[in-house]
Amino acid sequence: MLRGLSILRRPRKLPALASVPVFVAVAFAMLFGELQPAYSLPIYKVRAIPAFARKYGLPCSACHTAWPELNNFGQVFRDNGYQLGNDHDSPIFQNPSYFPITFRITPNWHRESTNHQPVDAIAGNPSSGLVDGRVVQQGFDLSGLDIWAAGTITKNISFSVLPSANSSGAFHFENAYIRFDNLLNNSWLNVKFGKFELDNLISEKRFLFLSANGGLYQNYHFVPVGDSTNFGLGDNQLGVELEGHSDNSYRRYSVAVLSSNEGNVGLPANRGYDTYLTFSQAFEAGRLGLERMGVYAYVGERPTIFQTSAALAAAGSGTTTPIAGTGTGNKPFYRTGFSGDLFLGKLEFLPFFMHGQDSAFLATSTAANVPLPVGTKSASWNGGFVETHYYVTQQFVLLHRYEIIRMSQQALPGTPAKLGNIDGYSVGYRWYPIMFSRAGLAWHNEYSLTRTQGAVPLSLDGVGLPPLVPTNGVWSSSILAGFDFAF
Repeated sequence: MLRGLSILRRPRKLPALASVPVFVAVAFAMLFGELQPAYSLPIYKVRAIPAFARKYGLPCSACHTAWPELNNFGQVFRDNGYQLGNDHDSPIFQNPSYFPITFRITPNWHRESTNHQPVDAIAGNPSSGLVDGRVVQQGFDLSGLDIWAAGTITKNISFSVLPSANSSGAFHFENAYIRFDNLLNNSWLNVKFGKFELDNLISEKRFLFLSANGGLYQNYHFVPVGDSTNFGLGDNQLGVELEGHSDNSYRRYSVAVLSSNEGNVGLPANRGYDTYLTFSQAFEAGRLGLERMGVYAYVGERPTIFQTSAALAAAGSGTTTPIAGTGTGNKPFYRTGFSGDLFLGKLEFLPFFMHGQDSAFLATSTAANVPLPVGTKSASWNGGFVETHYYVTQQFVLLHRYEIIRMSQQALPGTPAKLGNIDGYSVGYRWYPIMFSRAGLAWHNEYSLTRTQGAVPLSLDGVGLPPLVPTNGVWSSSILAGFDFAF
């Protein structure tokens, strides 16, 4: 059996008035959101699979602090290849009335607002010139859909397959991997092969924010303005991972070798590989709870030169087209830092820090066989966030996050020092009126606000273009209320 399993109390029901203060705060933001601008639903999704609760007869709270976020028991269960070490692990131990598949979607209402956007001076008249304006959108909507199957093929061989669709119904594989667990009967030797989430201590696939501006970690996806590096620390990647952990998963490590194509199917753009390294250690702090800290480093390369063929271009255009998968002139980039998951009783802190640096060739989108502009340097920056969750009860959690990114060195001389800087603020709550082994339902309310200096917000809301004046900070805000459910 896995260590650390304890009998959890049945979640208490939330008194009707308990959410009034937070609801009032969110309602105030909805009514007066024009004071500071707002954004669309994120493409970044969160994951939970109640099929495991159905299979083992456990409540959702056995594996989750607030689903889809994992507690330590959930981490141990996942690290052990979705196995508890008993006869229930067999793939045939399943009530035939249920399949080991979870469906998840979030019907919602949301409002998005973005200022400092280039819009026509006279609506519908392209010759009227562009002016600085605000774009506001609102209405009822759907999130994307996840259809997730995961479990064991046989003892110590586990799998996960997650076809995911955006809100318009276009499907892709968010993950698809096989994992060989406990090689040589050793928990320190596990190999994962396929497309999977990076072993981030703070998971972007399991976090508790859903809006266009709050539903992603800005630090995970940031690149400087004008940079050609395509990489997101929160994006699932294609490759192979060696991972190990202690019996209780207090100590963990991972080493991954990945195709340098940002998790996209097909051969990568170049013939290089990326590497991701993580290590974390947890310790018990008495009544405060379990505390975990970790470090990470991602080192990669991206091509700057492609073999081309004029035959691929339009006839008579006088142009040529790059041939996919022929990238050379690789130039490096890296992301490194630390993160944590800390508890003070009912209050959970998620601190995160990142230092990033991209080669001068990537930062200026310059081919390696072309001289760099005079005075060009590598682009570097520092960023981080602090996210907090306050668990009023097991069925009601208050959410907050503050995020910051600051450029420390721009690539080109004369570039405004603050260009690309980001500040992000998010508040909200999740109430779980239903937390059964068969299904889960959360009433989610959130207000998120970002300020991006002189650049397009990462939510891509508004018109998706930078402001007319590069020194302007683009404020983008999201207000979202919806029912997040999994079955």
